[in-house]
Amino acid sequence: MNRYSDELLTELPRRGRPSRYRTSVLVVVALAAILFHVYVPLFFEYLSYLELPLLVTVYFSLMKRSPVSGTFIGCAIGLAQDSLSHHPIGMLGIVKSLVGYFSASVSLRFDVDNPLVRMILAFFFFFFHQFFHWVLMRALLGQEINFDFEQTLLFGLFNAIVALPLFHIFDRMRSTG
Repeated sequence: MNRYSDELLTELPRRGRPSRYRTSVLVVVALAAILFHVYVPLFFEYLSYLELPLLVTVYFSLMKRSPVSGTFIGCAIGLAQDSLSHHPIGMLGIVKSLVGYFSASVSLRFDVDNPLVRMILAFFFFFFHQFFHWVLMRALLGQEINFDFEQTLLFGLFNAIVALPLFHIFDRMRSTG
């Protein structure tokens, strides 16, 4: 392995401490993301492809560095999003719980403060979210919906690009001490 990959894989336990956020910040940011996702696309249709609740789930799960916390964050955001959308209650809760768990698990192993890693993870978890939501809709609800691979990749890239400045803004909200 090269120096960069060795640094990503071996030096994290010393540097990768969980970030602290006030509970009010977490609740306000999550609620704002959900309300954005529900109401803004009514006026600007092209923003319906921006999955802010997912990006909030990924960010806070990555920064908490605890799979249990990531699962609860994803579950709470997903169920709140389900309650305000047309989806059956629990579908987004299940998917976002898995995203929270896996993103927190990834943060234990990789340097998630690196912007390139964050962008790749945002892209990957968008794709994972869309694919797993499609699987659940077909398996649990028996709905015949199509999974457009190319469109999902394109929207994943769009969300990953938006994630970079968004995650930088969230970094500024960290509690000190």
